[in-house]
Amino acid sequence: MNLDLLNTAFNSVRTSELHGRYITNFHIEKCFNLFSKFRISTIGESVEKRPIYSFKFGSGPIKILLWSQMHGNESTSTKALFDCFKLFEAENSLVATILKNCTLLVIPILNPDGAERYTRLNANLIDLNRDAQNLSQPESKVLRAAYNDFRPNYCFNLHGQRTIFSAGETNNVATLSFLSPAENEERTLTQNRKVAMTIISDINDLLQQEIPNAVGRYDDGFNINCVGDTFQNFGVPTILYEAGHYANDYSREIVRRFMFIALLKGLNVIANGISYDKHKAYFKIPENAKCFYDVIIRNAKCKISDNEVVDIAFQFQEVLIDGVVDFIPKVEAISKMNLKFGHKEIDAKGKMVTTTENSELNVGSEIDFVLLNKERISLYS
Repeated sequence: MNLDLLNTAFNSVRTSELHGRYITNFHIEKCFNLFSKFRISTIGESVEKRPIYSFKFGSGPIKILLWSQMHGNESTSTKALFDCFKLFEAENSLVATILKNCTLLVIPILNPDGAERYTRLNANLIDLNRDAQNLSQPESKVLRAAYNDFRPNYCFNLHGQRTIFSAGETNNVATLSFLSPAENEERTLTQNRKVAMTIISDINDLLQQEIPNAVGRYDDGFNINCVGDTFQNFGVPTILYEAGHYANDYSREIVRRFMFIALLKGLNVIANGISYDKHKAYFKIPENAKCFYDVIIRNAKCKISDNEVVDIAFQFQEVLIDGVVDFIPKVEAISKMNLKFGHKEIDAKGKMVTTTENSELNVGSEIDFVLLNKERISLYS
């Protein structure tokens, strides 16, 4: 797939009705009139009786199951899916091979209660991605029923990751990350794992053209309670997609485009036939590390450090207020952090940093700005 053509297509199909981080059933339902009614089904209900929808595209023999917002506050891939849906609906030539050779069953919001609250968990405070064995929640049962009925040949497990992740122990942010999950404790390189690795390698080759050194790979420690590990254990190649951070893109609108590209590339690789000799390239993708904070004030003095020069790290807490996700800076660490990086960095040049009340900064404090030698400094980009 040609990157320029994909970017041009994205600009033409971007679903303007979906924007920002807060995406719920209410938001996607406003887009349903963009698609043929026969594509959309209600396949179950959440704990609080919200409908769980599915979309179906294509008519080919290769069956691919995709689901998003298993964690309710991870919405970037949902936006990208609807952008893909518009391309599918128009039967754009870019996706002709996908639609001819594949049948896609897509669950855009698996956890509508968590989406409504903007939380990771469902209404019963259960992480659905740790419920693959117990199947204690209605949403887990809906996904398993879809899996059993559809009998997919491939699975795409779509998530979003925090801003803390780097691609390796570097100052390269992990804008997108992937994983071919383990299927047993030994993390055996089975055929289906190699297939998933090959698909990821091809996706990475394309992404490197636009976001070099910004793709990460998750640790493949085995947990049979996770959905991806379970489906991999069933013998179905399963790929974890994680939408991460890009400079100043807290609304995840730029990353949305990268996810759009990665989704279509992954589907296209499957539709055109997989080369089984590329799985080794997967291990060249750097493993994710936690090297980032949202903001670091370097070379600062503060009362808690006894006026010694330190670095002050802040992480944004995502809080839903009146239907809008607000980002509230919270002090995470006060120390020298030579191996950590900030998405925004401020050099205090040895000056005193205080709050507006001229009080000391403490780990856990939530503040919007600081005073640097009495000058007000915003912690936002």
